Amino acid sequence: MTSVVRFAIVAGAILGGVSVASGAFGAHGLKAVLEASGQAGNWDTAARYGLFHALALVAVGLLAAVRPDATGLATAAWCFLAGTLIFSGCLAALALTGVKLLGAIVPIGGLLLIAGWARLAIAAARLAG
Repeated sequence: MTSVVRFAIVAGAILGGVSVASGAFGAHGLKAVLEASGQAGNWDTAARYGLFHALALVAVGLLAAVRPDATGLATAAWCFLAGTLIFSGCLAALALTGVKLLGAIVPIGGLLLIAGWARLAIAAARLAG
Protein backbone atom coordinates (compact mmCIF):
# COMPACT_ATOMS: atom_id res chain seq x y z
CA MET A 1 0.00 0.00 0.00
CA THR A 2 1.46 3.34 -1.01
CA SER A 3 1.73 6.24 1.38
CA VAL A 4 -0.90 8.22 -0.58
CA VAL A 5 -3.38 5.36 -0.30
CA ARG A 6 -2.80 4.93 3.43
CA PHE A 7 -2.80 8.67 4.16
CA ALA A 8 -5.95 9.45 2.19
CA ILE A 9 -8.02 6.54 3.47
CA VAL A 10 -6.96 6.92 7.12
CA ALA A 11 -7.44 10.71 7.03
CA GLY A 12 -10.81 10.30 5.33
CA ALA A 13 -11.96 7.71 7.84
CA ILE A 14 -10.94 9.86 10.81
CA LEU A 15 -12.46 12.97 9.27
CA GLY A 16 -15.67 11.05 8.54
CA GLY A 17 -15.98 9.88 12.13
CA VAL A 18 -15.29 13.35 13.50
CA SER A 19 -17.83 14.85 11.09
CA VAL A 20 -20.58 12.43 12.09
CA ALA A 21 -19.82 12.99 15.78
CA SER A 22 -19.79 16.77 15.42
CA GLY A 23 -23.02 16.71 13.42
CA ALA A 24 -24.71 14.64 16.10
CA PHE A 25 -23.29 16.82 18.87
CA GLY A 26 -24.57 19.93 17.13
CA ALA A 27 -28.01 18.43 16.56
CA HIS A 28 -28.37 17.25 20.15
CA GLY A 29 -25.85 18.51 22.70
CA LEU A 30 -25.40 22.00 21.28
CA LYS A 31 -28.77 22.47 19.62
CA ALA A 32 -30.16 25.04 22.05
CA VAL A 33 -26.89 27.04 22.17
CA LEU A 34 -26.48 27.08 18.39
CA GLU A 35 -30.10 28.03 17.76
CA ALA A 36 -30.00 30.78 20.37
CA SER A 37 -26.91 32.31 18.78
CA GLY A 38 -28.21 31.84 15.23
CA GLN A 39 -25.22 29.63 14.42
CA ALA A 40 -26.92 26.27 13.82
CA GLY A 41 -26.55 26.69 10.05
CA ASN A 42 -22.82 27.32 10.32
CA TRP A 43 -22.36 24.24 12.51
CA ASP A 44 -24.39 22.11 10.10
CA THR A 45 -22.39 23.37 7.11
CA ALA A 46 -19.11 22.61 8.89
CA ALA A 47 -20.20 19.03 9.66
CA ARG A 48 -21.65 18.46 6.19
CA TYR A 49 -18.57 19.72 4.34
CA GLY A 50 -16.38 17.64 6.63
CA LEU A 51 -18.31 14.51 5.74
CA PHE A 52 -18.34 15.25 2.00
CA HIS A 53 -14.60 15.73 1.97
CA ALA A 54 -13.99 12.69 4.15
CA LEU A 55 -15.60 10.69 1.36
CA ALA A 56 -13.52 12.56 -1.22
CA LEU A 57 -10.35 11.61 0.68
CA VAL A 58 -11.35 7.94 0.75
CA ALA A 59 -12.12 8.11 -2.99
CA VAL A 60 -8.68 9.62 -3.66
CA GLY A 61 -7.10 6.82 -1.66
CA LEU A 62 -9.04 4.15 -3.53
CA LEU A 63 -8.12 5.72 -6.88
CA ALA A 64 -4.47 5.76 -5.84
CA ALA A 65 -4.73 2.08 -4.88
CA VAL A 66 -6.29 1.08 -8.19
CA ARG A 67 -4.25 3.43 -10.35
CA PRO A 68 -0.82 3.95 -8.77
CA ASP A 69 0.24 5.65 -12.03
CA ALA A 70 -2.10 8.58 -11.32
CA THR A 71 -0.14 11.71 -10.50
CA GLY A 72 -1.31 14.56 -8.31
CA LEU A 73 -3.46 12.52 -5.97
CA ALA A 74 -1.31 13.33 -2.95
CA THR A 75 -1.79 17.02 -3.67
CA ALA A 76 -5.55 16.54 -3.98
CA ALA A 77 -5.62 14.63 -0.68
CA TRP A 78 -3.62 17.29 1.17
CA CYS A 79 -5.83 20.05 -0.25
CA PHE A 80 -8.96 18.18 0.87
CA LEU A 81 -7.59 17.61 4.37
CA ALA A 82 -6.16 21.09 4.92
CA GLY A 83 -9.18 22.73 3.30
CA THR A 84 -11.60 20.81 5.48
CA LEU A 85 -9.68 21.52 8.67
CA ILE A 86 -9.60 25.24 7.87
CA PHE A 87 -13.11 25.54 6.38
CA SER A 88 -15.02 23.32 8.78
CA GLY A 89 -12.78 24.04 11.76
CA CYS A 90 -13.10 27.81 11.50
CA LEU A 91 -16.82 27.61 10.74
CA ALA A 92 -17.40 25.41 13.79
CA ALA A 93 -15.25 27.69 15.95
CA LEU A 94 -17.21 30.69 14.66
CA ALA A 95 -20.46 28.93 15.55
CA LEU A 96 -19.23 28.30 19.10
CA THR A 97 -17.49 31.60 19.80
CA GLY A 98 -19.09 34.20 17.55
CA VAL A 99 -15.61 35.57 16.74
CA LYS A 100 -16.21 37.18 13.34
CA LEU A 101 -12.52 37.06 12.36
CA LEU A 102 -12.87 33.29 11.95
CA GLY A 103 -15.40 33.93 9.19
CA ALA A 104 -12.68 35.72 7.22
CA ILE A 105 -10.47 32.61 7.35
CA VAL A 106 -13.16 30.19 6.15
CA PRO A 107 -12.75 31.11 2.43
CA ILE A 108 -9.09 30.03 2.55
CA GLY A 109 -10.32 26.55 3.39
CA GLY A 110 -12.88 26.79 0.62
CA LEU A 111 -10.17 27.67 -1.90
CA LEU A 112 -8.16 24.65 -0.79
CA LEU A 113 -11.22 22.44 -1.22
CA ILE A 114 -11.72 23.79 -4.74
CA ALA A 115 -8.02 23.21 -5.46
CA GLY A 116 -8.40 19.61 -4.27
CA TRP A 117 -11.30 19.01 -6.64
CA ALA A 118 -9.40 20.65 -9.49
CA ARG A 119 -6.31 18.53 -8.80
CA LEU A 120 -8.42 15.39 -8.66
CA ALA A 121 -10.05 16.30 -11.99
CA ILE A 122 -6.66 16.86 -13.60
CA ALA A 123 -5.30 13.57 -12.24
CA ALA A 124 -8.36 11.69 -13.52
CA ALA A 125 -8.23 13.39 -16.93
CA ARG A 126 -4.59 12.34 -17.35
CA LEU A 127 -5.29 8.65 -16.70
CA ALA A 128 -4.72 6.51 -19.75
CA GLY A 129 -7.36 4.03 -20.84
